[in-house]
Amino acid sequence: MENVFEYLENLGVSYELFEHVAVFSVHDAQEAYTGKSFAENKNLFLRNRKGDTHYLVTVPASKKVDLDVLAEKLGEKDLSFASPKRLEKYLGVERGSVSPFCLLNDAEGEVIFIMDTELCDSELFGFHPNVNTKTVILSRDGFEKYLESVEQEGRYMDI
Repeated sequence: MENVFEYLENLGVSYELFEHVAVFSVHDAQEAYTGKSFAENKNLFLRNRKGDTHYLVTVPASKKVDLDVLAEKLGEKDLSFASPKRLEKYLGVERGSVSPFCLLNDAEGEVIFIMDTELCDSELFGFHPNVNTKTVILSRDGFEKYLESVEQEGRYMDI
């Protein structure tokens, strides 16, 4: 597993790191993030019906995602949450630790990253660095630099 901190430092991306209790849900995260200011989000790891296409979707923490509507927008017949086994295989993490930083572990570039357009105007983002007991806060420019470095254009979509 790639070290997120070294990776960001090698890119010249500055960030703030804070440690907290393990979080497995948006509710847990909101309690852990008291006093921190950034665009709170949730990350969904999804697969299509055939299981041959995987998506990492980042949306505002409060947003309800209709998987049928999202599937239609993506030109898929059906989407469902990927299994813990697939999560480990493609992103190298366990449930609760999913974030765009997991793209570092997608050596084959098989996962398609999508971010909700509602987050595009955010100045600061907070993501788990492949473990759910820490959060990295970085600027929008830093995040874009990271996405470019992992060769993810960052498809933006109104979800």
